[in-house]
Amino acid sequence: MTRHIALGNGSLLVNIDKWLQVRDFYYPHVGEENHLLGHAHKIGIFVDDRISWINEDEWKRSVAYKEHTLVSDCSAINESLKIELKINDCVDCNKNIFLKKIVVKNLSDRNREVKVFFHHDFHLYGDGVGDTAGYEPINNIIFHYKRKRHFIINAVNAKSNLRNGKGDIFDYSVGTADMHTINDANDGFLEKNPIAQGQIDSIISLKLHVNENSKETIYYWICCGEDFEEASKLNSFVMKLTPQKLMEETEMCWLGLANKCKIDFADLDEEIIDEFKRSVLIIRTQIDNHGAIIAANDSDNLQFNRDTYSYVWPRDGALVALALQKAGYSELVENFYLFCKGIISDFGCFLHKFNPDGSLGSSWHPWIKDGKPQLPIQEDGTALVIYSLWDYYERTKNKEFIKKLYKPLIRKAADFMVNYIDEKTNLPKESYDLWEERQGIFTFTCSSVYAGLKCASNFAKLFKENKKSELYRKTAENIKQGMLNYLFDKDTRRFLRMINFVGNEVMKDFIIDSSLYAIFEFDVLDANDTRVEETMKVVKERLWVKTNIGGIARYENDLYHKVSHDAKNVAGNPWFVCTAWLGKYYVAKAKTRKDLKEALEIIKWMMKNSLSTGVMPEQVNPYTGEAVSVSPLTWSHSEFVDLVVNYVEKYKKLK
Repeated sequence: MTRHIALGNGSLLVNIDKWLQVRDFYYPHVGEENHLLGHAHKIGIFVDDRISWINEDEWKRSVAYKEHTLVSDCSAINESLKIELKINDCVDCNKNIFLKKIVVKNLSDRNREVKVFFHHDFHLYGDGVGDTAGYEPINNIIFHYKRKRHFIINAVNAKSNLRNGKGDIFDYSVGTADMHTINDANDGFLEKNPIAQGQIDSIISLKLHVNENSKETIYYWICCGEDFEEASKLNSFVMKLTPQKLMEETEMCWLGLANKCKIDFADLDEEIIDEFKRSVLIIRTQIDNHGAIIAANDSDNLQFNRDTYSYVWPRDGALVALALQKAGYSELVENFYLFCKGIISDFGCFLHKFNPDGSLGSSWHPWIKDGKPQLPIQEDGTALVIYSLWDYYERTKNKEFIKKLYKPLIRKAADFMVNYIDEKTNLPKESYDLWEERQGIFTFTCSSVYAGLKCASNFAKLFKENKKSELYRKTAENIKQGMLNYLFDKDTRRFLRMINFVGNEVMKDFIIDSSLYAIFEFDVLDANDTRVEETMKVVKERLWVKTNIGGIARYENDLYHKVSHDAKNVAGNPWFVCTAWLGKYYVAKAKTRKDLKEALEIIKWMMKNSLSTGVMPEQVNPYTGEAVSVSPLTWSHSEFVDLVVNYVEKYKKLK
């Protein structure tokens, strides 16, 4: 389950795998309406009376991004065919156009005719029922449509005169997605079937005459609109501007965003700086223009649980927003906070997760327990949105923006957190943990609610609601004391993952969980407090994966995508976010620049275990280092960005 290249502009997201196939095509929301559902779009080369698809084993492929851009820099070479391809892909920064450039090189010592085939297997609206595809001869294009989703496909030879407004599609056909259409290319010619409906696919070809040891360039694109007219206007725009000019402008746009960063990277080397900027760009591809920050958009996860990661978890979104703010990209996350204002429930909290359009997402958290009603929530998500929003205000001083959010979001959430307290312990009532697996009173949740209420107190003071401010502050301090009374275990001298109550009896959970980092991260206690030190010492001892791969597991005996049964040495698969948290601890407790060396090793670990393109998955195999679960995971990239910012800020403070 790997997407090596993610390209997007906040409305159109295109994912490409290591076989250079387009595997996901989201429009008009990032993460919603995947019009491929993993059905790969393939590229084929026909030369010397045979066809070879570049996902086949006889091709040697490389996959990369152009430096500091969301433009791919890929290649494929076939020694037996004596053909080499250089491929660049991009999504325009503002317009919903996916564009591909292919340079075809003839490695033989004779002139040859080469045909390039593009196969499309769209499932519009994510179902593939009632689609239509056809050929339109006036403009020489292929179209796919259903209801308000219209895609126009076109291609040209770089040497063509584009003033006539027609593309250079040499051959075409559409069919019923039963392998007949793609097999139609085997002899180098297509049936020219002009239209099909139902579950359909399409194929086009371009014909090139490539001299010995020479190159020819072609461009191919897909324009997306809600009707044929909108898509057609985009197609005309590409023809008028020229595909090469459009690609150059797109590259400059992404370079501008990546290099907007004004951080002093201290002693970090260029490879780390490159990965930092790449991470910012990859995060951008996962943010919908209407504010949704999506966890991941790798549709292969459907094979395992019939659901995806294409949702907004308020907690994940808040931590991603926080990292972008710290990196100097506050403008990218303003719509996220407006999105949160729209989805907060009447209770004053966020429910489990949400679709990119703001509707409620799927959930497995029940509304009833032991015959009694309950709120199926992860309260940390509510708290961390307020925590992240205060950081936004401190960096921007945009009081007018905050004013829009104060009553409907900030105060509403803060009042909920104040009221959702167990009177006996002064701790937040039971909710689900950040891993969505169990219910209880968690150190992570309590730490985040403490931080959220402290920030809510600051907001109330800003708007001169002093009584509210004092109420939020006092409740936060009571939570801190409750944590010291109930969640800190005096016998082991460390914090517990969680507690539950059975009647009046406190049930302690001694499982070591990487999320215990929250105690210092959210300023409950200083990183150098002995109670924090003892807790994090055990986190490192128990959760560091004792193989050649290393990294931190989520918690002891983590079963999610479990690979190893050696619980003594491998508590679970190493996760990028959990490993980054250990790096944050090293930064927080560092007293000299020399002390930062351990954090630097964590930064390097995250880079080493990323995909070849720098894309970070959720977790990796503890023995092989292969990506496990989805990629890219937005949270992984945001924790990398956050860790790097923490590192350079601490470096400058220390001598």
